[in-house]
Amino acid sequence: MIHSPTLTLESAMASLGHNSRLRLFSGSANVPLALEVARYLGIDLGPMVRKRFADGELYVQIQESIRGCDVYLIQPTCHPVNDHLMELLIMIDACRRASARQITAVIPYYGYARADRKTAGRESITAKLVANLITEAGASRILAMDLHSGQIQGYFDIPFDHVYATPVLLDYLKSKQLNDIVVVSPDVGGVARARAFAKKLNDAPLAIIDKRRQSHNVAEVMNLIGDVKGKAAVLVDDMIDTAGTITEGAKLLRDKGARQVYACATHAVFSGSAIERLSSGVFEEVIVTNSIPVPESKRFPQLTVLSTANLLGETIWRVHEDSSVSIMFR
Repeated sequence: MIHSPTLTLESAMASLGHNSRLRLFSGSANVPLALEVARYLGIDLGPMVRKRFADGELYVQIQESIRGCDVYLIQPTCHPVNDHLMELLIMIDACRRASARQITAVIPYYGYARADRKTAGRESITAKLVANLITEAGASRILAMDLHSGQIQGYFDIPFDHVYATPVLLDYLKSKQLNDIVVVSPDVGGVARARAFAKKLNDAPLAIIDKRRQSHNVAEVMNLIGDVKGKAAVLVDDMIDTAGTITEGAKLLRDKGARQVYACATHAVFSGSAIERLSSGVFEEVIVTNSIPVPESKRFPQLTVLSTANLLGETIWRVHEDSSVSIMFR
């Protein structure tokens, strides 16, 4: 946590008054992560009642005064997406009606992000619809991590802080002291992400997998651009859903002579047959973060889950103190 090294009594009192307005609440989507963030900030999660009526309707009540406070609501919109999204909207509305000064929706994983444009006639751009819902509910600011596409920031007409789990993932990979690393993008669309990752990983070389998607969640690997023979290949993506794309990519890398294959992603969506594919032995290690909770039923020997709590906590502190967020990623 960043603090000023010297404070006069007057500035200390002003800072105390400013910080006392910070309130942190958690939805039901990822309470363990919210508790870690609260621990980093040195505060407690605010008391809140969440319950579900017999017909499935959700109920939220903030149980302390937040009038004039800067409220941060931690809620990834992960599975079940609709329930967690609706809970977030209700939390925002409750805070707005309780006269919070500013409401920041902290969304470690932004659901519906893949529906960010029309690819066929009569489709909804659901990522934009969700942005409208969150804004209309009363959010003042958004803090999200590793969006599927950066353009989603432009769907909001309120301040948006986009942070990256890259420092967390890079620190872990560097600690492994791997030799002859090549960073691999699992598709052409992820080249910019993989290139930035490779640059920060000691300017590692880059390879690209060219694939053609035949339908949703089904991918066919076609070709490899780059050399992976005898190298430790690190597949980098923003999320792992059914793991079809990244697993087929790993098999191709093995066929092309990679001595080890690592999967590295921020969001562990893990739908359908993902666990079976990821634990099949094609990966040396699957490295993800806790932006989405990973229950014991979805854990396997090759899985490593890294915490983003300090990253999110530091970002919240900087936003609250009106300090730069982007400097954290230089």
